[in-house]
Amino acid sequence: MSSESVCYWLLLLAAHFSLSASRATAAGKVPVIVVFGDSTVDAGNNFIPTIAKANFPPYGRDFDEGVATGRFSNGRLATDFFSEAFGLPSAVPAYLDPSYTIDQLATGVSFASGGTGLDDLTAKITSVIPLSQQLEYFKEYKERLRLAKGESVANEIITEALYVFSIGTNDFIVNYFVFPLRPAQYTVTEYITYLIGLANVAVRNAYDLGARKMEFTGLAPFGCLPSSRSLNYDEPGKCNEYNQLAMRFNSELQEAVRKLNRDLAGAQVVYADTYSLGSAIFANPSDYGFSNVAQGCCGTGLIETSVLCGLDQTLSCQDADKYAFFDSVHPSQRTYRIVADHILNTALQVFM
Repeated sequence: MSSESVCYWLLLLAAHFSLSASRATAAGKVPVIVVFGDSTVDAGNNFIPTIAKANFPPYGRDFDEGVATGRFSNGRLATDFFSEAFGLPSAVPAYLDPSYTIDQLATGVSFASGGTGLDDLTAKITSVIPLSQQLEYFKEYKERLRLAKGESVANEIITEALYVFSIGTNDFIVNYFVFPLRPAQYTVTEYITYLIGLANVAVRNAYDLGARKMEFTGLAPFGCLPSSRSLNYDEPGKCNEYNQLAMRFNSELQEAVRKLNRDLAGAQVVYADTYSLGSAIFANPSDYGFSNVAQGCCGTGLIETSVLCGLDQTLSCQDADKYAFFDSVHPSQRTYRIVADHILNTALQVFM
């Protein structure tokens, strides 16, 4: 082995141990992960009458014991990896899952609902939990914590918690570009501004309820989703123009985050970029261990998600780790891990 190779591997080892040490010291700094959002962070709040569910095979096939928990993935989500990195349990529980006690929810809780959006109309389309209701559940959760832990401990948990928002894609792909109501009211540019206003209100409402450490995830290049590629009739199989909307949304979101930090005393609101990482994965998939970024693992991989994903399991791929997506919309566990590491090493370093 050359001296250059030795130096390279020594640098890699040093980086690994430095990151491991920082994550070890993070334990205790964040007592609980509190999650709001859509299917990218829904841990199984599927105890509602909706078709937007993932509590059946092949979802969860690589989760602990192969259980379909309701996560829209073959395994864990980015927020599960966040929890583990902060020295908390390796999976964040779903709030509506009756099998979890308040003691278990005291170290992690997800109020997220697959199919929802910043716009309450988006949630109505698929009869899922709107963001406004997720915040109401958070109020209920606070009271349960107070009764179980006492006022002082509960207040400390709420103040020191890390709050994660991952939401916004469905407002475009489920709502604006499918149903005529919002396009009749807003141009695309106006609708983006409208959504940013709703994001701003959600963060401020969480702040009023005690949230101080908050992370808001920007939109990934959702024009490159397998379903988006399949519906790109001009250039089938190619990413579509939705990516331009994601960039415009992200730009306005970053400005909103800067203003929130100026306005909210004692708050730390961070923006997490996933667009650049997603673009890098699509441009050079083999660099991240992927052989397929244009199709999902389940079904034909073109348009299947939720119930359609489970119709014919024999079509599902053998090794989901080779796929950036598990279904035609949602990332695979491997992708979620890569995204989590990226966010932990950038946006969330301030809390570690």
